[in-house]
Amino acid sequence: MRILVAEDDIELAEQVRLSLSREGHAVDLAPDGDEAKFLGETEPYDLIVLDLGLPKLDGITVLKALREAGIDIPVLILTARDGWADRVDGLDAGADDYLTKPFHVLELLARSRALLRRNATQRSPVFKKDGVSYDSRNGRVTLDQIQITLTAQETAVLSYLFHNANRPISRTELSEHIYQYGDDRDSNTIAVFITRLRKKLGNELIQTEHGRGYSIQLGT
Repeated sequence: MRILVAEDDIELAEQVRLSLSREGHAVDLAPDGDEAKFLGETEPYDLIVLDLGLPKLDGITVLKALREAGIDIPVLILTARDGWADRVDGLDAGADDYLTKPFHVLELLARSRALLRRNATQRSPVFKKDGVSYDSRNGRVTLDQIQITLTAQETAVLSYLFHNANRPISRTELSEHIYQYGDDRDSNTIAVFITRLRKKLGNELIQTEHGRGYSIQLGT
């Protein structure tokens, strides 16, 4: 999954980026509101972590601009501990959740996972299909209860397919959601990742819908 972290505290932003990256996410950083607005409007994120106290453009202005543009990406806002009015304004502007500073990164990770699952209409952090289990909390993948080692990119592809189950996902969409901003996104490599996943997890897990893309069917 691909996440934008808009935070002007460089040390905190890097800490959050590293923690989210360890969970298999592609993470872009925006140090100010102008950059956050630009990236949010032009890049296909699955979640935005948005500090309200950004320079150039404040977080509320960024959030309102995104919502007015019809962008319904889940947004987790970060606010000062005494900024209750900001929290209210953020939620009224279209935020999905908030976290007050200072916070534990583990709580941010848990809230991020919950928002990603909510967007995927799944309550459990563990996705299961045909003997395959994917735990979104730690990226652990098992087949018939035996742990399977996947590369970071293979895990990212599997995660996106599980979070967007029951609909075909094109190679282009997959490449847009597993790479960071500025990376060389070669959609042809997606076919390689799919082939590797099928070899490791079985041919039946990921379906090919010709002319449309790949899918994992849950609840069928």
